[in-house]
Amino acid sequence: MRYTTLNSYLKERFGCKVYKLAVDGGFTCPNRDGTLGTGGCIFCSAGGSGEFAQSRELSVAEQLEKGKALVSKKIKSGKYIAYFQAFTNTYAPPEMLRKLYLEAIESPDIVALSVATRPDCLGSGVLEVLDEINKIKPVFVELGLQSIHERTAQYIRRGYPLEVYDKAVEDLHNIGINVVTHLIVGLPDETEADILESVRYVCRVTDGIKLQLLHILEGTDLAEEYKSGKIRTLTLDEYVEIIKKCVEVIPESVVIHRLTGDGAKRDLIAPLWSADKKTVLNRINKALSEGASIIKNVSSKIASFSL
Repeated sequence: MRYTTLNSYLKERFGCKVYKLAVDGGFTCPNRDGTLGTGGCIFCSAGGSGEFAQSRELSVAEQLEKGKALVSKKIKSGKYIAYFQAFTNTYAPPEMLRKLYLEAIESPDIVALSVATRPDCLGSGVLEVLDEINKIKPVFVELGLQSIHERTAQYIRRGYPLEVYDKAVEDLHNIGINVVTHLIVGLPDETEADILESVRYVCRVTDGIKLQLLHILEGTDLAEEYKSGKIRTLTLDEYVEIIKKCVEVIPESVVIHRLTGDGAKRDLIAPLWSADKKTVLNRINKALSEGASIIKNVSSKIASFSL
């Protein structure tokens, strides 16, 4: 089994250890402000998946400095990626985006910019800004697709059809932007075959992939579904087995940015085993290693998959 981890990819590209620093740019989302809806995606937390970012009350530069201080013991001579994580980070006027992105990449030890967003929030003005920044420092755009299946998209209230994702990837590649696609593993009523179909589909076009465990967070509409017994979450054994099969179909050319994920422990309802990320990652790495004749670029540190 051959696969490429984010840790090894970043070391090869930038020549050192690179750590992502999550920042909150003060954005909202068209699925929350009334443009498409007001409740957000069914799984999305009040923090817009940005619980581990710094406070939006601080400037971008201040957030990055605080982030560096927090990881200073883990990274001695490495560099950083400024990661706009919370909510939809291209959902603003282009001039505002340009200001925030330029501030984020100003420091010499910030080697790249990563922007999490929706595929339907990449208009021509936004693409022009991303193109401009990408000519200064590399830009990664992370697209929250979650699933290629329309019935699932409607259930989670994603708010756009698959064709919008396809066009977004094409538009971003046309300006030389590295695309990372998010998929959720364990969405209600999705079979193993459905999950693998999504993985194969995006791997034909994406540069990187993030596989996220479905977890239930307090305050989300998904939490109400779970509490009423309408849905279940995966066991650790089930998740590890599915992840192993996903990795088997991911080509070496697609960088694996994540193989699991967890929410803030204070809000986590299920599965509770996901809170022990070290154990989860060890189990995944063990499963990937067992029986493999050749494994490319496996880091000895489980942090390879924890960014």
